[in-house]
Amino acid sequence: MKKKVQFLCGSLAVLALVLVICWPTIKLEFAGSAQYTQQDERAYEFYTPDILKKMPRITSRYDFNFANITGPASHVYAVHFYDIQDTRKIDAYLIANQYQRQDSCDINAVCWRGKNPNEVITVGLLSHPASVTVQVVKTF
Repeated sequence: MKKKVQFLCGSLAVLALVLVICWPTIKLEFAGSAQYTQQDERAYEFYTPDILKKMPRITSRYDFNFANITGPASHVYAVHFYDIQDTRKIDAYLIANQYQRQDSCDINAVCWRGKNPNEVITVGLLSHPASVTVQVVKTF
């Protein structure tokens, strides 16, 4: 009986340790949305796709967003640049990465498509305050 109790206590301790170590990642995995900066290393590395990580920083003031959308299922990753309206560097970056500007877009923005048919990048301008939003929408 004593060995069973020791085994049970040891198993619970190991389970608790694993849960404590993995909890931050579990929280990120099941989050419906997140707003973060590049300095929030865990969220930045977990949520941000490479296309946004490598995107030129057109202003010094920017932040990132993630949203898990249900029906139709998609993930939306975004970077929001403040105090700017010029998208030329972003356009050049997308062209250099083999994205093609689309003739039409479902929203009031410029849509870009690459090789992945389940991915659309939108580049939108907001006037108040002056800002640029780049979204990567991945459907699955």
